[in-house]
Amino acid sequence: MFSSGLRTALLAAFLLLAMLAHFSAASAGEADSPEIRACWASAGLSEDVVAISRDEKRWSCGEQAPSIDAERVLLRFDIAPGQPLPRYLLSRRSALQAVHLLAIDRDGTVRQNTIPAAALSSSMAGGYFKAALPDVTTKTREVVAAFDLPSHRMTLERAYVAPADAAGGIGDIRFLLVLAGLAGMLVMPLIFNAAFYRALREPFVLWHSALTFSLLMTILVSSGLSVALFDPKAMTLSWMTTVIFGMTVASGAMFTWSFIEPGLMHPLLRRLLPYCAASAILLSTAHAAFPFVARPIQSSAYTAAFAPILAVFILSMIDALRRGSRAARFQAIGYTPMVVVGLVRLVTGVVPWLTSTDAMLLFYVGCVCEVVFTTLGVAERFVTIKRERDRARNEAELLERLSETDALTGLLNRRAIEREFERLRTEGFTALAVIDLDHFKAINDMNGHSVGDEVLKAVATALQPGPDVRAYRLGGEEFVLLLRGDDAEIQAELRRKAIPSTIARMVSGLERPVTASMGVTRLSGDEGFATLYDQADKLLYEAKSAGRNRTKAA
Repeated sequence: MFSSGLRTALLAAFLLLAMLAHFSAASAGEADSPEIRACWASAGLSEDVVAISRDEKRWSCGEQAPSIDAERVLLRFDIAPGQPLPRYLLSRRSALQAVHLLAIDRDGTVRQNTIPAAALSSSMAGGYFKAALPDVTTKTREVVAAFDLPSHRMTLERAYVAPADAAGGIGDIRFLLVLAGLAGMLVMPLIFNAAFYRALREPFVLWHSALTFSLLMTILVSSGLSVALFDPKAMTLSWMTTVIFGMTVASGAMFTWSFIEPGLMHPLLRRLLPYCAASAILLSTAHAAFPFVARPIQSSAYTAAFAPILAVFILSMIDALRRGSRAARFQAIGYTPMVVVGLVRLVTGVVPWLTSTDAMLLFYVGCVCEVVFTTLGVAERFVTIKRERDRARNEAELLERLSETDALTGLLNRRAIEREFERLRTEGFTALAVIDLDHFKAINDMNGHSVGDEVLKAVATALQPGPDVRAYRLGGEEFVLLLRGDDAEIQAELRRKAIPSTIARMVSGLERPVTASMGVTRLSGDEGFATLYDQADKLLYEAKSAGRNRTKAA
């Protein structure tokens, strides 16, 4: 049933992936490969930035990457003649205290800006901040950027100066449009999940919605879309990115916990997943709120803390696949790029000599896979559960009907009338008749119980249930009619009088006619079934006392 939808989704996914690869490669080349390279130095917050920039012994220009161990890290960008004059410093967003910017001319003149972290603007390049440089002229020899309390290596490793804000070309605009299309794709599962949850209130639908929403928010805050739409400050997007990452991991863990079929994941792994979700929220919230507690190692420790969570998730997928989970097949395919992203971020963020990377292109690929495969898995699971519930409901209704049906006559029994009485009364059934066969014991004694059973079946035929008449067998030879309409008593009497002829026609070998007595009463207020039945039953015995084969009504 999903074949055509799957083909359409896959085609859209492949097209989007192709465009992502094409445009992201162009954008990444501009952002991550600056032409102006930097030397670096370290210092304390109390040291003078200008003095350090003039002390050549403090600078390192080799292959060694900048370290965030110092309170202040300086980067120097040499301006060669003929190069476009830079106007902005751009770097990856992360928590820091302030940025000091110096433009140093060949004659030693220094122009300086200091920008607090809270005032840093976001760049159109996804995940970057920008800071306007002091005036840079043809006489400028170098630009120095000093970062106070940097909290992540990528802020230093990805820093560069440029003549304009990034993501301003046609290719970059097209890339943003592709990301906008991806964001639109992520909206569709939210709409589908809303429809799914209305029909089937399963928790995995809510957790998939939470996961999809967190991915959508990640795309917005980690790309230039947020800048184009809202232009928030860089540090605002920085802590939002951290918190949303925790939400993504947590909702992914809880989705796995609720999505994998019961019995198809090891109980220990299933119990660990909610703890993983809580840990992800706690870690990300603490890291966003207190980024400088153990600043030199905090980012690496924060990244390393997600290793057990990633391990539990991978083991859960492997175990569920080994046990034959259909849900895990969809989830494993959809999550594989995300798992690779997690491994890349984990390894490069923890190993000191590797350049940190967040693998954003692969993350966008993962978003596409999540949209296509996990949403299809949710839909397939939804259909399976709905089919199982419909089957169980039908079986329950069948058992309910069997429990409320007299096996011999096919009429409803006392349980049915007690359950339906209030509803039938609101539908206008206001008369109740109790019918009892006359001398039925003698029939059983003289002809046997098998003939007696045939007599009871014939009575059920004579009572003729219909839209305005409901017939019930309460037990033995006692029957009840519920009737509505002004001629309710007449309809009851016609059925009582039809009993002898119907029995004579359907049952052979009887020595005499079989008659019935009846008591009929109407509702006069809010009486329940028991009260009304007692009234009709008393009238029935009055009819029997008066000679049988007659009706007493009130």
